[in-house]
Amino acid sequence: MVNNFNLEQEVPLWSLDRSGKKIAREFVFVDFKQAFRFMTLCAQYAEEIGHHPDWSNSWNRVMVELSTHSAGALTKLDIQLAKAMDAFASEV
Repeated sequence: MVNNFNLEQEVPLWSLDRSGKKIAREFVFVDFKQAFRFMTLCAQYAEEIGHHPDWSNSWNRVMVELSTHSAGALTKLDIQLAKAMDAFASEV
């Protein structure tokens, strides 16, 4: 649950939604190819951990929302995936 996390410290580039059940971030890249590379890295990692983002892509932008639907709240998996996505964004 969100109370167990210091979101500003753990994932400072992510925003908590009004419900407190999701975090969101928009990633902006140089071009579509870079955005797609980012999404590919994220998809592979999401499969490994069995936790998948709600996301969309428009050319060089990837909009992401993370929440653990089965828990109806944020969990450590959301924070883990957010941190991995932040790292992947800096790699591409």
